[in-house]
Amino acid sequence: MENSVVVVGGAGRVGRVVVQRLLERRESVRVIGRSVPQALRHLAPGAVFRQGDVRVPQSLESGLTGCSAVVYCVEPGTAKSGPDRPETTACHGVRNVLEAATAGGNRPHMVLISQLHATHQGHPLNAYGRLLSWRFAGEEAVRESGLPYTVVRPGWLIDDRKAGHRVRLDQGDQNTGQVARQDVAEACVQALYTPAARGVTFEMFNEPGAPFPSWSEAYGSLAWDRTPVA
Repeated sequence: MENSVVVVGGAGRVGRVVVQRLLERRESVRVIGRSVPQALRHLAPGAVFRQGDVRVPQSLESGLTGCSAVVYCVEPGTAKSGPDRPETTACHGVRNVLEAATAGGNRPHMVLISQLHATHQGHPLNAYGRLLSWRFAGEEAVRESGLPYTVVRPGWLIDDRKAGHRVRLDQGDQNTGQVARQDVAEACVQALYTPAARGVTFEMFNEPGAPFPSWSEAYGSLAWDRTPVA
């Protein structure tokens, strides 16, 4: 890509795989995160770290200026009140990143990692600080931004492929299952290079079977949320 790809939350368990995959493609990668010690432990050589907190808009400006794309991997807290409640990162943090990333008329591709059951407000997970309500509000902020975007709703995250090696992409938020973190990271990276991934929201799971032929074909099978995003 012409300019840097910014991975917000890139020192986390999914984020650092995203960073590694991008570096393997010889992309310029910036990582925004709150914790310097965590970044020092997990940051891949070649990535540039910028300390920033999605809850503090002014801390994001330098890290997001002029970027080509943003992958938002921030794991929200589950407190019912205070600075670690889901509202601060799953919704307001997304809005703050969108504002900083679009400064000066910039139009990056925004990839948001959301969550399975984001539309199920009656699910027990919503008892944790209205986690699902704020996840969905963050999704809507991305969908309404006017940017090219991809919203990924992973199944229950695991570190291996015990659920199967095949990746299944669904829409409608009606199914459940597990998915490997490395597959979620790959889906985010592939979305940046696949035109058919723009303007879609989908769930993803692992299942038994052979891998699908290509990410282009998998994304091409999805329906747009509204209309194609340029």
